[in-house]
Amino acid sequence: MFDVIIVGGGYAGMSAALPLARARRKVLVIDSGLRRNRFADAAHGVLAQDGRPPGEIAAEGKRQLLLYPDLTWRDGEAVSTSRLDDGFAVGTADGDQFRGRLLILATGVSDTLPDVPGVKERWGRSVFHCPYCHGYELNRGVLGVLASGPMSLHQAQLIPEWGPTTLFTNGVLTLDQEQQQDLARRGVTVETEAVVAVSGDRATVALKDGREKELVGLFVATEIVPGPLAEQLGCKLESTPMGTIIATDEVKATSVPGVFACGDTARAAGNVTLAMADGTMAAMGAHRALLFGLPESG
Repeated sequence: MFDVIIVGGGYAGMSAALPLARARRKVLVIDSGLRRNRFADAAHGVLAQDGRPPGEIAAEGKRQLLLYPDLTWRDGEAVSTSRLDDGFAVGTADGDQFRGRLLILATGVSDTLPDVPGVKERWGRSVFHCPYCHGYELNRGVLGVLASGPMSLHQAQLIPEWGPTTLFTNGVLTLDQEQQQDLARRGVTVETEAVVAVSGDRATVALKDGREKELVGLFVATEIVPGPLAEQLGCKLESTPMGTIIATDEVKATSVPGVFACGDTARAAGNVTLAMADGTMAAMGAHRALLFGLPESG
């Protein structure tokens, strides 16, 4: 039996594995290899790694982890979890079963994009969700925000920091007078005509009335959805303006004793740096539970 099974070998999962391996605990990482930022050419805003391809960062992290003899890495998809008397069982898609005393969920999330032709194909290249990650490289060019829900107003207020911005309400967002005035003060143009497609080398927005607006970048507030494992275990979920996440406390413990969660699956907004910090905190919480026991439930 492993001391800790970590489901997810992205930045949060690897960051959770490192302190536990250094504490000489027996750790299993199960990784499907589908990082959320796999569509991007470069990861930005990561200290000492700024601009490096995200796949390289992940590969180097894995290489360093595998130097620790008590760490086992298993490529594959975890599809089932259940509680045991002495811990947890995790099943993979190819039929393997593993047992661990504690469980850390670092499964990441999936991004639900607006159903507009051309958006999905440009995701991570010229259609983005985070200006802190991608805004600087757009060089103060003409930008847009495609409304997808209430968070799009916040995006429209924020994006002008990186370039002149148009908010495409697209029948999703209705602005009151105060909101319109606020956007006008920030220099944001509001376009109410429906968006029918996004095309071009970057992000040319085609409107229903035949007009087109050429942009260097288009921002979208996606709806995030965690994987099914937390629900299988009965972990409490939390609704946020960005979507659903796993509810955790200050040491990343979930509502189910012995289960911790970290990274994008357990926070409403995140990036590589925050995922790494989250993973480290989950590892500390799990290690303390191994040393001192779990708190009484209920």
